[in-house]
Amino acid sequence: MILPEGIRAITEPRDMAAYLQGVRGETGRSPAVLLPETTEQVAQCLRHLQSTETPYVAQSGNTGLVGASVPDDTGDQVVLSLSRLRDTFEVDLANRSMRVSAGFRLSEVNDRLAEHGLFFPIDLGSDPMIGGMVATNTGGARFLRYGDVRRNTLGLTVVAEGEVLRLGSPVRKDNTGPDWKQIHIGSCGWFGTITEAILNLEPLVTEQATALVVPSSDTAMLTLLRHLETRVGPLLSAFEFMSRAAMAHSFHHAASLKNPFARGEIPETALLIELSRPTKAPWDTPLEEILEAVLAEAWELVDAPIEDALFGRPEEIWALRHALSEGVKSAGPLIAFDLGFTRDKVIAFRTEMARKIAADFPMMEICDFGHLGDGGLHFNLVKTDGPVEAGFEQALRDYVVEQAVTGFGGSFSAEHGIGPKNIKYLETSPVHLPLSTRDYGNRPPSGHAFNMGG
Repeated sequence: MILPEGIRAITEPRDMAAYLQGVRGETGRSPAVLLPETTEQVAQCLRHLQSTETPYVAQSGNTGLVGASVPDDTGDQVVLSLSRLRDTFEVDLANRSMRVSAGFRLSEVNDRLAEHGLFFPIDLGSDPMIGGMVATNTGGARFLRYGDVRRNTLGLTVVAEGEVLRLGSPVRKDNTGPDWKQIHIGSCGWFGTITEAILNLEPLVTEQATALVVPSSDTAMLTLLRHLETRVGPLLSAFEFMSRAAMAHSFHHAASLKNPFARGEIPETALLIELSRPTKAPWDTPLEEILEAVLAEAWELVDAPIEDALFGRPEEIWALRHALSEGVKSAGPLIAFDLGFTRDKVIAFRTEMARKIAADFPMMEICDFGHLGDGGLHFNLVKTDGPVEAGFEQALRDYVVEQAVTGFGGSFSAEHGIGPKNIKYLETSPVHLPLSTRDYGNRPPSGHAFNMGG
């Protein structure tokens, strides 16, 4: 194939291997990997690909979980990697914002910001690049406190149909026209390729208090959440739930992970609760005391929502939460869903699906966990009786998505993007834009219309 002049490219299969495999085993083939280093080079690449009618897949950090960041197996799709977009890293301390290229990873951004006492407040178990985070509108474990990427994006540079668009600015209050950047946040690259972002920053957290809480029932979790929001307000930064199955597989997979529960008996559900703040005045009550006090209050409620509470060092308690993804993945063939609901529907969906999965798919073990504070549910199903056949996986996906969307008014993609695993549901969803997967500007047709995978 003819490659654009002046752009670094990889064509040797051995050198391309890392770009052709996703984190959940998805693999594809490609004639080349393009490695532009600036926004203008991205525009040059896209103009060339469009003029030659060459399909492509834009790839950010390649940490996505829905197969969106790797090409298909036709061997026709070029990979447009954003990993070398690193020419801009500008911190504006006065405005508490930064301008950053799409190819920087989240960990590097926060490492550099730490010397200024700031961070980009999206907490994730993986280490994606900024471009993919914006394209998929990631949320993370502290959405309850800081919101998602959309809430923290002030401006974008996007290449659309080969043209460079600069949308938004560091100005936080600007109502002089439509906020066009919002079209690109969470659209997974449908309308253009994100090359640069202007991001809101937050002061580094200097004090945390965490607890593992065993709720008295599933419905009691929302009672406790409302109690905490009323009593501690913005100090509440995380309210995560973990199922017994997910925790059990994590303890088995990670031998160094400590089981903190009495006699090692894992409860049906556990909650990770965190209070945090960036500063502490001499007169402020320590957060550990505040957390203990508000949980003690909850114990005294008429329908006490707490059965037990374990307090400990934040890094030790968060270690369990961060181990869940790999723990579940190690349990067997995995079919995973990233679902979003109103907060009250999370518990109702879990209860209903526990009954239905046991009846209709008894070979599947539910190993779920999620962000109850924002309605996000990682609904993981592990097959216990052998490999997953392609037809079986599709039937199960259709079944779960139908229950989530039609039965409970939820979303089939909370924060992981679309990708080939979800594209059919987007096409039939009553709330998506009235466009087909081929009607997104003049981009060449691609098997991955939504192709920015974190």
